[in-house]
Amino acid sequence: MVGCASVGISTIIAFYLAFKSDGALRTMQPIMDHLWTWIQVGTFRADFGLAMDRLSGIYALFVTFIGLLIHIFATGYMRGDDGYYRFFAYLNLFMFAMLTLVLADNFLLMFVGWEGVGLCSYLLIGYYLDRAEAAPAAKKAFIANRVGDWGFVLGIMLVFFFTSALGKASISFFDKPASGVASALNTIAAIPSADPFSWHTIFAGGMTSIAVLLFIGATGKSAQIPLFVWLPDAMAGPTPVSALIHAATMVTAGVYMVVRCSAIFTHAPTAMFIMAIIGAATALFAATIGIAQNDIKKVLAYSTISQLGYMFLACGVGAFVAAVFHVVMHAFFKAQLFLGSGSVIIGTHHEQDMRRMGGLRKYMPITWLTMCAGWLAICGVPIFAGFFSKDQILWKTWVAGQFNLPAGFGKALWFIGLVTALLTAVYMTRLMVMTFWGSERFRDQHVGQTVSLHHNEHETNGLQIDNLRHSHEPRESPLSMTVPLVVLAVLSTIGGLVGVPYAISSLTGGHPENYFERTLSPIISAVPANETAERGAQSEPIWLSPKPEPIDGRPAVAPVGEAPNSATGAETPSPREISQERIFALISIAIAFVGIGIGWFMFQTQPLRRMPSLLEHKYYVDEIYDAAIINPIHVTSREGLWKIFDLGVIDGLIHSLGRTVVNFGRTLRYMQIGFARGYAAIILAGAIIIIGYFAYNGAHVLRFLMR
Repeated sequence: MVGCASVGISTIIAFYLAFKSDGALRTMQPIMDHLWTWIQVGTFRADFGLAMDRLSGIYALFVTFIGLLIHIFATGYMRGDDGYYRFFAYLNLFMFAMLTLVLADNFLLMFVGWEGVGLCSYLLIGYYLDRAEAAPAAKKAFIANRVGDWGFVLGIMLVFFFTSALGKASISFFDKPASGVASALNTIAAIPSADPFSWHTIFAGGMTSIAVLLFIGATGKSAQIPLFVWLPDAMAGPTPVSALIHAATMVTAGVYMVVRCSAIFTHAPTAMFIMAIIGAATALFAATIGIAQNDIKKVLAYSTISQLGYMFLACGVGAFVAAVFHVVMHAFFKAQLFLGSGSVIIGTHHEQDMRRMGGLRKYMPITWLTMCAGWLAICGVPIFAGFFSKDQILWKTWVAGQFNLPAGFGKALWFIGLVTALLTAVYMTRLMVMTFWGSERFRDQHVGQTVSLHHNEHETNGLQIDNLRHSHEPRESPLSMTVPLVVLAVLSTIGGLVGVPYAISSLTGGHPENYFERTLSPIISAVPANETAERGAQSEPIWLSPKPEPIDGRPAVAPVGEAPNSATGAETPSPREISQERIFALISIAIAFVGIGIGWFMFQTQPLRRMPSLLEHKYYVDEIYDAAIINPIHVTSREGLWKIFDLGVIDGLIHSLGRTVVNFGRTLRYMQIGFARGYAAIILAGAIIIIGYFAYNGAHVLRFLMR
């Protein structure tokens, strides 16, 4: 109860700070809270301070609210578990770390939250101490994220290095005129314009190095190629943990960091091109794997990886607002799907294999109906939340690709995104059909297991079989679990209405405003990246916003940047652009229904249809990593570092020192013979040596005095 109450209080505070009259979502000025000066060396200053602007405000809202629903769900899911209180302590720590990451006003404090969510994921993935797969999965997540964190740390160091080179050493996200702290983002983005041929710009490749290193950090945290392998194994933790990681916390951190640093990325076209390629490749790659998985949570895990690929594709083409919009919508329907899968797992007596389910909709009607909302949302069916966010990513990939990418790449990435959308509809329909439709495969499975257990004890008659069947029938989850499902189902259905694009909203005649884009666009740099910007040929960084005026006597804090509302840079879409966007929306809708139809007809009659072995084994990526990286490191560590250095050098040195002391002791032992005459002889020898010494030195002294 304390754990839920603490998150509930955080949710109330977040909504208050965001929507009050001068709140974060109502003004251009961030709400700043300087707690103390953390580090101050010369002109460099790093504050321990929190800030809520429109971007961090949106994140704080959905992180706290969805986190609260997951906490409530977990009270029912984890009831009776031996580590109940430990679980909620970890879960609260997870929320604290994520909010620290989101609300940090500088890179250093963000990194504290960044590492905090990594630690909490390790603790929660490995929560079940008695399960063999939990500890390796936790270690895998921890190590994979350390690889990404290496890039993030180096990126932060380069930020400090570049700002120091200009005499404005800073790692802050915001300008703070009152305290003399400049925004590192503004300073870094202005470096090419300031001196495009300076040695530090040439040596480090402009902002490309910073952007690529920061993106490496994002690939680890947000499970992109090649650091995606930890996320499917993270399903070893409790299902509420999976929901929190996939929907509200950890994996969205990488997207947040990239969007927060959009002023850097928009001036590094090479880095954005790499990001778009990796995002699209990850989206398609994970979708093909998800279509062949049989564990209900593994399907959703690969779905998350694929959807994160969509978000990075959007960032790569400069559509940062669309990326954040999809983050929020994805949080709604992915939390719903994961919690729904948790309800199914509890209702089927901890069964996760979809091949042992089927026909559950009549036993679990609330779970089924709510999961239908999440299913239709992720498939991109209008009016559900996923349709609006996914469609904007696809459209802006097509449009922005004409400006930001080499010729033809925009269309190619759009096509990959479209194929991914088709596969998403197929594998999510497969999940729903295998779980809720078809024959009741769970019944034969449980009866067979139970009869085999009792076969040696007594003969099982028909009445006993009926009783066994009844005892293993699925059941609907308790109210503490179904209420969050209903709330998330509603959000998955109507949540997308806050971001209806102009091309669609104008069909109603009232031209309702795209609230999400209007709110977020002014503080996100969305200028198309180009070579001119990276080389620094511009006389002035065009993404910088005008100086803000003080409000209510408070010193103004400059936002990162102000951007136009569309990927093309136009304030209002042209009629031609509107008609094109409507056509592309129709294509997206058609793809969603085609994917659902394919999934239905393939798996409704043959739910146990075998999929290609290559897909079932996830392209053998884990085996390749083991052969190419893990095993060579183990062999090198064992044969080289351990046998040669540890055993040979370290142990050899210690053992040699020990043997020397032992041998010296053995030599001295011969002097301890245990007889008085022996000790007298030793004393006599010592006396003779002493007398001889003084006699020798005395003779020298006497000769000296007689000179």
